[in-house]
Amino acid sequence: MVSKTNIRKKKVSTNWEYSAAPESTDHISLKSNYDLFIAGKFTKPKEGTYFNSINPANETNIAKVASAGKADVNKAVSAAKVAYENVWKKMDPSQRGKYIYRIARLIQERVREFAVIESLDGGKPIRESRDIDIPLAAAHFFYYAGWADKLDYAFPGRKTKPIGVAGQIIPWNFPLLMAAWKIAPALASGNTVVLKPAETTPLTALKLAEIIQDADLPPGVVNIVTGDGSTGKYLVDHPKVDKIAFTGSTEVGKSIIQALAGSSKKYTLELGGKAANIIFEDAPIDQAVEGIINSIFFNQGHVCCAGSRLYVQESVSKEIISKLKSRMENLILGDPLDKNTDIGAINSKTQLEKIQMYLDIGVDEGSTIYQSTCTIPKKGYWCAPTLFTDMSQSHRLVQEEIFGPVLVIQTFRTIDEVIAKANNTPYGLSGGVWTDKGSKIFKISKDIRAGVIWGNTFNKFDPTSPFGGYKESGMGREGGLEGLLQYVNLY
Repeated sequence: MVSKTNIRKKKVSTNWEYSAAPESTDHISLKSNYDLFIAGKFTKPKEGTYFNSINPANETNIAKVASAGKADVNKAVSAAKVAYENVWKKMDPSQRGKYIYRIARLIQERVREFAVIESLDGGKPIRESRDIDIPLAAAHFFYYAGWADKLDYAFPGRKTKPIGVAGQIIPWNFPLLMAAWKIAPALASGNTVVLKPAETTPLTALKLAEIIQDADLPPGVVNIVTGDGSTGKYLVDHPKVDKIAFTGSTEVGKSIIQALAGSSKKYTLELGGKAANIIFEDAPIDQAVEGIINSIFFNQGHVCCAGSRLYVQESVSKEIISKLKSRMENLILGDPLDKNTDIGAINSKTQLEKIQMYLDIGVDEGSTIYQSTCTIPKKGYWCAPTLFTDMSQSHRLVQEEIFGPVLVIQTFRTIDEVIAKANNTPYGLSGGVWTDKGSKIFKISKDIRAGVIWGNTFNKFDPTSPFGGYKESGMGREGGLEGLLQYVNLY
């Protein structure tokens, strides 16, 4: 546990609190057991092994989920290959677009159900699931449905051919949205899919399988195999898989590159991040403070592009840190299904232990830690919003991805200094800049080596815009035309 050394807390008393406003679960439908989704049907795993999907807010079991072994992955890939050769690549592109559009509409109709299941399974606040994650997932299917019969216009002067069977592995932080990012462009360009969701958040992917059935998608076009890392490895190593799309840790991404070395498989990797969020003295201070809170705390820091490194110009640093601490004290931590909740549960016990390890490291390295005085529930996996000051570039918390509600703060004096600090990391996924000078935004976005730079906002996504990083944050892009490019061969 974090020692009390270097901890600074200020108790804020309030005379009021919000009444609970829980989202109803009466409208959702969840089974007690979920099998694998192969060739259009739910199929029991050959080894008969299941694992529990746990609600991180209260540690209760939501459902048992099938664990796919090598034989199951073989079956799923074979089903995808047959569907690709016999049906999907031969289908008129306009018809493919109609199927993808149908999936989008069905998600849109069931957005409340998907949002609740996402919050139950992943621990994120219902406001984020309901207002951001699920609508964005539907939007990606809508967007790529429109491209299905227009591929000749997507890449002028070039013709396209699908790659074949795409093996797709997604993380636990945006379960349905990550599935949409990968499945929608793959289907639009004529490929078939075997998807492996994260072990800790498989339920919305399996509910998506139900939608795929309702949409009458030809059997085998989308297959979903659940399991742990060994299931993903079977998919990566399978000789009939033509493309691997992975979102997850840099460590696993490096192992995938090694596994694919010497093969003809294409791959795209969206890996870790340590985004720099930069506030200049001429920034709209209150807007910037709220943007910082949004970028790192409202999502429990469970975002690879979270603005976890904050650089504040020295002249306004005291004001901004004071406002951040005050704002942190007003954040509500608790039941993810309560509409008042700002900060939900950490996704798993393992992830919570990793975050706690980094809090201990920060204190041991001599940094000053500040945590809000929110009440931590007795059951579940929880971490109070935390910020560290008195940091240097060499501190591990500045260099390494924590993936939790932990903000590290440094100051700077000049624009050249902050650019050097922002680039001094192995990652290059995203960043942000807060200023009223357009010239500063242009310089920062040009000189910082990151895939996405937001100006006077943060964590804004759109299906028409590409997303991806440099250095150890991966290669390739998802979203927009660039996302389509990853699933076609041009000639």
